[in-house]
Amino acid sequence: MGGEGLASSESGTSRGEVSQTWQTARRVIGLSSPVVMGILNITPDSFSDGGRYHSGEDALRRLNELASEGADVIDVGGESTRPGALAVSEEEEVGRVLPVIEAAAKESDLALSIDTTKVAVARAALNAGAEIVNDISGLRFDPEIAVLAARTGAGLVLMHIRGRPRTMQQDIHYDDLLGEIVAELGESVSGALAAGCNRAQLVVDPGIGFGKTAEQNLVLINELGRIGALGYPVLVGPSRKSFIGKTLGLEVGERLEPTVAACVVALLRGARIFRVHDVRPVRRALDMAEAIIRQVGVGNPV
Repeated sequence: MGGEGLASSESGTSRGEVSQTWQTARRVIGLSSPVVMGILNITPDSFSDGGRYHSGEDALRRLNELASEGADVIDVGGESTRPGALAVSEEEEVGRVLPVIEAAAKESDLALSIDTTKVAVARAALNAGAEIVNDISGLRFDPEIAVLAARTGAGLVLMHIRGRPRTMQQDIHYDDLLGEIVAELGESVSGALAAGCNRAQLVVDPGIGFGKTAEQNLVLINELGRIGALGYPVLVGPSRKSFIGKTLGLEVGERLEPTVAACVVALLRGARIFRVHDVRPVRRALDMAEAIIRQVGVGNPV
């Protein structure tokens, strides 16, 4: 299982040597096995599950389901980042996520992440019990998030995006897809380090589905080694996304098996953290793939 217990903290590793742990505000998460991050969208308009867990009671029930299915981390979001989505105010976003994070922190020791691009929302969530900030903008929307992470020791996910969710699919031209994404993620990392973050806090995410075509997303997953060469653990979030639908002609509700396949290929290409809606099947597939890779628990054929 991913996130096996606590490990000793690492102050940092050299570029190209990827850490096997992830420092958060409350623990050190082991990355020697795949880590599954369950998605909990407390929004009315997310592309896959918008409105399903909008009430506090429904959200907590879903959080407990994700935990029971094998999630190592729960990523709580209060603002949709689907293509074309409009921004919401800090007050509305805090009002959506805070009750859930507060209640979850009291009920469980599970690692909680806040999916936000606003430092005020991140601060409120960390004060309520979250320990990771998942910033889809890679510090481009609110650089103060890095200062907050440095001060609190929170884990920090730096994702690649061009533009904002409302406009990101309008800017999908790259002269050098991998080169430009690596360079722009490198800028995000540099900003975090300059703000005082420790290398051990940082995770990078190539931003599957954020300002990329379906074909570009396929290339990104297949070439994740280029992202890993930055020297930081890699998170991927292919779950139910439109590149699957465009590649295979499938609606959102039909994208489970392709999501699992994308996660397994990403594992083989070096990803360590997997942000998904369907935790149980992804958890089982990743654990089985890891067992085969390591030749652990493989007995003689019957």
